[in-house]
Amino acid sequence: MPEVRWAALATALFGLGLAVQLTGGPAWTYWALYLACYAAGGWEPGQAGLLALRERRLDVDLLMVVAALGAASIGQVLDGGLLIVIFATSGALEAVATRRTEESVRGLLDHAPETATVLTPDGERTVEAQALAVGDFVLVRPGERIAGDGVVTEGCSDVEQATITGEPLPVTRQPGDEVFAGTLNGRGALRVRVTSPATETVLARIVAMVAEASATKSRTQLFVERIEQRYSVGMVAATVALFVVPLLLGAELESALLRAMTFMIVASPCAIVLATMPPLLSAIATAGRHGVLVKSAVVLERLASVDRVAFDKTGTLTEGTPQLTSVHVLPGAPLAEDELLSVAAAAEAPSEHPLGRAVVAAAKQPIGTATDFTSAPGHGISARVGGQLIEIGRPGATAPLVAARETDDRTVVVVRVDGTPAGVLGFADRLRPGAVHAVAAVRALTGSTPILLTGDGPAVARRLAAEAGIDDVRAGLLPEDKVTAVRELEAAGHRVLLVGDGVNDAPALASAHVGVAMGRTGSDLALDTADAVITRDELTTVPAAITLARRAHRVVVANLVIAATFIAVLVAWDLFGTLPLPLGVAGHEGSTVLVGLNGLRLLRSAAWPRATVQS
Repeated sequence: MPEVRWAALATALFGLGLAVQLTGGPAWTYWALYLACYAAGGWEPGQAGLLALRERRLDVDLLMVVAALGAASIGQVLDGGLLIVIFATSGALEAVATRRTEESVRGLLDHAPETATVLTPDGERTVEAQALAVGDFVLVRPGERIAGDGVVTEGCSDVEQATITGEPLPVTRQPGDEVFAGTLNGRGALRVRVTSPATETVLARIVAMVAEASATKSRTQLFVERIEQRYSVGMVAATVALFVVPLLLGAELESALLRAMTFMIVASPCAIVLATMPPLLSAIATAGRHGVLVKSAVVLERLASVDRVAFDKTGTLTEGTPQLTSVHVLPGAPLAEDELLSVAAAAEAPSEHPLGRAVVAAAKQPIGTATDFTSAPGHGISARVGGQLIEIGRPGATAPLVAARETDDRTVVVVRVDGTPAGVLGFADRLRPGAVHAVAAVRALTGSTPILLTGDGPAVARRLAAEAGIDDVRAGLLPEDKVTAVRELEAAGHRVLLVGDGVNDAPALASAHVGVAMGRTGSDLALDTADAVITRDELTTVPAAITLARRAHRVVVANLVIAATFIAVLVAWDLFGTLPLPLGVAGHEGSTVLVGLNGLRLLRSAAWPRATVQS
């Protein structure tokens, strides 16, 4: 990307110039390097500023280039180079974030197959998935992705719908059930009647919502940038007036120019920019060292103002994979509990189903080896272990026997030995370590209870929420429903932070005031759409990051007060007295150094532990 190349070149030239200057090299050498840095990092913002002037707008980019050149004209070439590097780097980071989001949105469409097998009276016909029409009948073979939203008319299979609903387990789909484009079919064949055109599928709506929300958020600016227009116009107008008015009143050209130049230096927003960026960048670096990647200074500023937090469930608040939670031997069964689990694990060993893997993982030592293994989509598996026929599947006709063990908030299967029900296995997702502490800390920070937003059923959501300490639960949500929930909260005046991990969370992550993705389990789209990424999947870093952002905000405010005070004093001195240029430069540079050092305090190793304790 050109923005990255120019920013890297400007930074390298600045570093070389600084090295030559600090080692006592020839002045002409480091001056040449600094001026090359000006050219590499300043030409694009300068060009953008000139184009803005054609539209009668004066932006801070052009003002920064002018200020940098002004600093160089009075010998402060190092300070001007630093400004150029900061602005070039910020522009490059913004360009990278925008490009990655656009690529991820396009890549999301890869979840949907390019072609579909349409059933006609004459047989089968392969067509473009985008050409599917409402009412078409589509054949979905085992292992294929479903090409369009529709309803199953024939067949039975387990379908992985995590990309749309966030459900951790494949769900059984049979005649009458709804399926979504982009979801993965299991071992059975399905006949699906298309109910939505390709442009209106849930997956297509996810793409559209992410693109729309990302474009809206990309226009957000730092507070200091939001006041740049008035300040820039006022500063330029005052500089021109200080030069022209004395000349009209008979002052000498040299004295008028010197006063105007002094004013431009002392009133330039260099200290304001450095008052803002060092604390924000220091906080970003500190958060990054502790597993939270904050993508920009704008994000950190928004993070400091969060007053409501919402969590996705599967893969965010929970580990995202089913765990065996109970083993119950039915009356009259010939096996003890350990034997039942071991036999079940042996039978499930060849299975690729998440429940089967959970059984194998929970068993200490499977008994025997499975033979004659078969898997029936939507029903379960069967295999022979040690001469016995082991069947594991849905309760079916044995439901009355397992009523006491089966609940709506967990998955239950029955183990049959030679056709006789022998035991019941229960499965459920588990909270992440630290989830309870994170929820409590978030509640203390924001003064409000976090919200659980999930595509899972109400019973599952309520159980996990109760364990985590959340009483505001919104379950059974599709991606657009999560976006609606976030927008309703923000319409009520809240600034919402959403923590999620999946493709189905991406639109809400993009719409929220701040979106945070879980790094290890998150989808590519969620990671690129989110404003921040938790790289170690530790939920306790969420309240710590909020606390650190708020501290950075307080440092920014303090720095702005310091910088504004210096500017006000120096400007007043220049307007109503005679401020020597060297003293004006010294005061301006002194304030810049002071606020810069104050902001760098957040780089200290104690900054993160302090944020963790306070949260």
